[in-house]
Amino acid sequence: MLRPALTIARFYKDNKQKLKLTLLNPGKGLERRITNSELNRPGLALSGFFDVFVYDRVQILGNTEMRYLESLEPEKQKESIRKFLSFEIPCIIVTDNNEVPDYLLSVAKKRNICVFKTVYSTTTLGHLLSDYLHHEFAPRTTVHGSLVDVYGIGLLFTGRSGIGKSEIALDLVERGHRLVADDVVIITKKSEEILMGEGRELAEHHLEIRGLGLIDIRSIFGIRAVRVHKRVEVVVQLVDFDPNADYDRTGLDSHTTKILEVEIPLVILPINPGKNITVIAETIALNQLLKIYGHNTADEFNRKLIEKMRQKEKQHLMELKMRDFLDKDFE
Repeated sequence: MLRPALTIARFYKDNKQKLKLTLLNPGKGLERRITNSELNRPGLALSGFFDVFVYDRVQILGNTEMRYLESLEPEKQKESIRKFLSFEIPCIIVTDNNEVPDYLLSVAKKRNICVFKTVYSTTTLGHLLSDYLHHEFAPRTTVHGSLVDVYGIGLLFTGRSGIGKSEIALDLVERGHRLVADDVVIITKKSEEILMGEGRELAEHHLEIRGLGLIDIRSIFGIRAVRVHKRVEVVVQLVDFDPNADYDRTGLDSHTTKILEVEIPLVILPINPGKNITVIAETIALNQLLKIYGHNTADEFNRKLIEKMRQKEKQHLMELKMRDFLDKDFE
């Protein structure tokens, strides 16, 4: 899924309040782009060592950097600033409400590099800004389906158009569960194993029901019937029932599917008239909760069955030995 480029203008708009940012030199620097989710503190660069300077990142000037600049003689300070700003830096953020040298602002404006100031400490700003940037640059894709929070488990319903994904989601909402997204689910990879799903901003918390049209779930069922995003934990693939198909009847053969290279449990659910898909969906969620807590029903049943078979085999061997003993007893 293509996202709009992260310009300094959009970054500022998104974070002005959250990061308490003040733009000190408005200008063409707002057209620059941030292309990296990592941050950099340019202490070594300010001292003149540029061999490992990662200039393509947002540059953070904290107490250490500002105290260092203040300790320099005026000419050396200007030289340090000139060399530092000669690189194509996306933007600079000065933390802890530090005073910014006029010369730095002057050169930055000529170079079209925005300089921001915040009252936050470097550590606090780093945490908040990293969260934002990692979300912006995280891999993401779109899936045609419906995402519902069922008993705290994110069930992603997929299947052909018209098979009934939205109707199942509506039925689950009516039973007290929470809609996350319908029709188009935007999935973001938050870490190596975590996928978060959300809906499009324009159609957020709306369901499209054929014959009825769009319905606003939040307005009809209340705020408790929706949530903004949810982790995708199980994919429920709805398929048309085929009497000749071999469907899983025990659950011993676990199926998975991959979304953004992350393996997700997959349940293939055949649809036929009279089948209560909503109750089955609730059971899928509860069964997944059991697995999370270490209880796998299919494996447990299989273990008990094997143990029973072993006991019967052992009993049968004992009976054979007894019969053999009695057959040889001529006394």
